[in-house]
Amino acid sequence: MKLSVILPCFNAEKTLAVQLEALAQQEYSEAWEVVIADNGSCDRTLAIAHEYLAKLPNLQIVDASYKPGAAHARNIGALVARGEYLAFCDADDEVAPGWVAAMGEALSKYDLVGGRDEHWKLNEPWIVQVFGCEEGSGIYNHPYLPMLSGNNLGVKRFLHEAIGGFDETLLQLEDVDYCWRLQQAGAKPYEVTDAVVHFRLRTSTMSICDRAWKMGCQEAVLYKKHRPMGMPQLISWKTLLKTGVMLPLRLLLQVRDKVTLVQCLMELAWRSGQLRGCIKYGYLPF
Repeated sequence: MKLSVILPCFNAEKTLAVQLEALAQQEYSEAWEVVIADNGSCDRTLAIAHEYLAKLPNLQIVDASYKPGAAHARNIGALVARGEYLAFCDADDEVAPGWVAAMGEALSKYDLVGGRDEHWKLNEPWIVQVFGCEEGSGIYNHPYLPMLSGNNLGVKRFLHEAIGGFDETLLQLEDVDYCWRLQQAGAKPYEVTDAVVHFRLRTSTMSICDRAWKMGCQEAVLYKKHRPMGMPQLISWKTLLKTGVMLPLRLLLQVRDKVTLVQCLMELAWRSGQLRGCIKYGYLPF
């Protein structure tokens, strides 16, 4: 088996069939498989997965419910996977035609690869504008190390095993931590422009702000972990204070429509999450 596509899922009955249908249409010259790692779903996720056993001959469905979180599910999927290469995608997205082949061919040359996300197909236009991702996204040049997303990521198995897989203590940003640790181990990320995933964004103001809050909280954990390894200081009291002072002015002067309103609320939720994370996890932002 050359390539294993690892698909963590939790209560994904509304979207899983779309992703599995897209995977069933993929073509690749080498032997490959799909591993669904279920993180304890209590809806029809497993029933839908079993419906694809005939369409995806090399499909494995494994129980990954021992710990909550995508990190644990991905690790369990990688543990039972038979491929030399590991490619990760998510249950609420849709891989574009040619994604498997592009991942497999890239991993034959490079140790760590990331594809590109497209945002128009699965999302309402106003949501795409809120996130400012009209042109799509790929590897992000973070001030510390490049960031790759866990929904469109490939790595050689030996590297995954060398760093011990994903950090299961992280419930958010586990893919960022994973890619940073791979780079600390010597891997150089390569962007695969032909490995396209149609990415599904959050669909409501509440869910957008909830995600921003959780990401902010976990940033404190992530930064506390990586600061001793040379990561620059990226959360500061000045920034948090400035957000609190400037937000009322922004709401008065910059909010023109639903998009700009949600952008302001998302930033408030994110910065508030950062503050909460700093307090909860003992990360001093100076």
